[in-house]
Amino acid sequence: MSIPTLLTFIIYLIGMLFIGFIFYRLTTNLSDYVLGGRKLGGGVAALSAGASDMSSWLLLGLPGAIFMYGMSEIWIAIGLAIGAYLNWQYVARPLRRYTETANDSITIPDFLENRFRDRTKVLRIVSAIFILIFFAFYTSSGLVGGARLFESSFGLPYENALWVGAVIIISYTFLGGFLAVSWTDFFQGILMFLALIVVPVIAISEIGGWQQTVQYAGEVDPTHLDVFAGMNVIAIISLLAWGLGYFGQPHIITRFMAIRSEKEIPKARLVGMTWMVLGLLGAIFTGFIGIAYFTGGGPGTEIAEGSEETVFIIFTQILFNPWVAGFLLAAILAAIMSTIDSQLLVSSSALAEDFYKGLLRPSATERELVWVGRFGVLGIALIAILLAYSPDSTILDLVGYAWAGFGAAFGPVIIFSLFWRRMTRWGALAGMVVGGVTMILWAQFEGGLFDLYEILPGFVFGMAAIVVVSLIDKEPNQDILDDYDTVHEKI
Repeated sequence: MSIPTLLTFIIYLIGMLFIGFIFYRLTTNLSDYVLGGRKLGGGVAALSAGASDMSSWLLLGLPGAIFMYGMSEIWIAIGLAIGAYLNWQYVARPLRRYTETANDSITIPDFLENRFRDRTKVLRIVSAIFILIFFAFYTSSGLVGGARLFESSFGLPYENALWVGAVIIISYTFLGGFLAVSWTDFFQGILMFLALIVVPVIAISEIGGWQQTVQYAGEVDPTHLDVFAGMNVIAIISLLAWGLGYFGQPHIITRFMAIRSEKEIPKARLVGMTWMVLGLLGAIFTGFIGIAYFTGGGPGTEIAEGSEETVFIIFTQILFNPWVAGFLLAAILAAIMSTIDSQLLVSSSALAEDFYKGLLRPSATERELVWVGRFGVLGIALIAILLAYSPDSTILDLVGYAWAGFGAAFGPVIIFSLFWRRMTRWGALAGMVVGGVTMILWAQFEGGLFDLYEILPGFVFGMAAIVVVSLIDKEPNQDILDDYDTVHEKI
């Protein structure tokens, strides 16, 4: 890596740490640390939700998948775009309202306990356990992405690269909490967006235009041009089913809870969906153009086997001058950081609010809880580093497992808790456990129907468990029903 590239990269990192330090000074209680005091503007909420959602998957995983398998992988992007829109359209407003009505809940476990008046704390504990399990895998996927970046850019051994990336990300999350995470995500989202627009445009011009690009890609393998190549009904449904995951991702839906006002939601939805659709298109085109550029008749040399997920990194290094390349490489780190910081924050809030305060020290002071959350960030990050230690780890596989876990365990519970008046505490617990366990077990088998992405059976069985157990159970207490009616009258 050249000196100018390294300098711009370092300047970017210093800027992110500076933001962390600023919000360290402004963070005084747990609500500030995990939800920013519900003061997030619509634009910041939208871009931080998108950036924390897409992660290294958008700049490394998706372009790598398109590069390896062709346009048949776009079904994931279609499913995600549909799921994200439905999430903003139907979940954002009632969740923002309901979490405030339900005793000003600041975490998902907190909301479920308050929504169902669960004095046993079983909902809080079980949901916090699922959060910690699945975020360990999800965070490790981001650390793998960071290690790939430092490995490719600086020539570091994989293990050393893993630690360098982890230290940088943990530092500002430890310091600044939710507001640091949201504002760094906002700037990182802009940087990611610009990178995904600029790279494919420049690459196409280097090849000689779009028609030449398509011709070269088709010469490598005609099936790369076919969105149905190698697809069957189960495969297409599996890829589209990624969209179901949005309803249960704690690090995304906490942005809905933190937004300043319900009036901000339409603007946030427009900004967020525009960013997402254009970003997905940029990632798809980056991977597709890579086929023509590196393995077709384009000017690039072939990418080494096993390095397909670095196609975006390689483009930045060969197409741009060192100063621009530094900022584009920073965009990759931005994608990684923007997701890991959110995941670490939600995990630490589960430890501080749901385990430490909920079970061990109900009388804990706000400052004490903030520091428990901060040290929780360190502990969870260390577990994720251990999971990421294998150089054979792939970003898409790790993300796919964690995404399915959250979607199956929390998606049905969140939707039904917002829109079904008759749902009960035990129905919520059954849906969470059945959905999460179904997903885990389904992923262990292969062949036939088991090739279906495990989020779908987990989601379906989770919904069924909610309905059956809630109907068997006695009707919710009147105060629970009154809360529900109040929320929906206002909406």
